[in-house]
Amino acid sequence: MSLTSAATLATLDRTGPRRITHLAAVEGVTQPAMTALVRVMEESGLVERRGDAADKRVTLVCLTEAGASYVRTRRRAGVQAFERLIGELADDEVEALVAALPALKHLEELESREREGTQR
Repeated sequence: MSLTSAATLATLDRTGPRRITHLAAVEGVTQPAMTALVRVMEESGLVERRGDAADKRVTLVCLTEAGASYVRTRRRAGVQAFERLIGELADDEVEALVAALPALKHLEELESREREGTQR
């Protein structure tokens, strides 16, 4: 799976159903490229298109259970890889990581606010 496909699935998992134009903007690709990507992921059973109850003219891309399962599996694999690697660090290096956690959490919050700003 391409990085853009995986990132798009993760975006849908985090934010819920989105328009193709929004997904294209978030992932930094053209709308036609995102349309093609969504078509491939739809054929693979990872996403589906649904009408928006609030606006009948809008079609939203939604994660399927298979898509959500894929995202969970990737996240678990990433966590396990980090756990293994952190286990190889010296104690002072682990302490440095722990000390950096508040700043990393703040970065995540800033990124989330920025992402929300692009959705409007």
